Amino acid sequence: MNRTALSLALAPAVALAACATGSSQTATAAAAGPQDQFWAALSSHCGKAYAGGLASNEEADADMRGRDMAMHVRECSDERIAIPFHIRQPDGSWNRSRTWLITRTADGLRLKHDHRHEDGSEDDVTMYGGDTAAPGSARVQDFPVDAESVAMFEREGLGVSVTNVWRVAVDPAGAGGGAETPRFEYRLMREGAHARDFRVSFDLSRPVPAPPAPWGHD
Repeated sequence: MNRTALSLALAPAVALAACATGSSQTATAAAAGPQDQFWAALSSHCGKAYAGGLASNEEADADMRGRDMAMHVRECSDERIAIPFHIRQPDGSWNRSRTWLITRTADGLRLKHDHRHEDGSEDDVTMYGGDTAAPGSARVQDFPVDAESVAMFEREGLGVSVTNVWRVAVDPAGAGGGAETPRFEYRLMREGAHARDFRVSFDLSRPVPAPPAPWGHD
């Protein structure tokens, strides 16, 4: 068989193989659940930092209004993503006490708040948060407060926080998930007599230089 005839003979097989590969990739993407897609979106920003600010308008947060803020997707692995949250103070210094920690669990995802003092020691109120109770979406995950955090809030006189729900929203790098301006948003929500709605938002379309390490972390 000459080369031309051989190429023609193989063409259908090559086409079928390409279709099978494409179908397999599509099936793999479809098989990834919303929490895996969320994890991938967040991981797509690993190593990058972004500027933002207060997006809510509650009186309780008046002292944060207008302040420069930055978030940094500083640490990424298959099991943990660490996101320091930096806030510029009125004197020009930066408060680097907060780090959001998102980890995988056997049942979903977990959000914890690592709070440190400038000397690196832990705050009395630290490592609070919660686990996902629903699949969420590829962009948004909610974390209702867990029992351990409720116990700590009650012990520290923060009973108003025992119904907290935290929300993290993120658009993937690149196409931005179709968003006109891709964002990362962190939100604290609380209903009832002690209702609360705190939200900070960051523009993912414009990376900024990475800030120094958060307090207590190398």
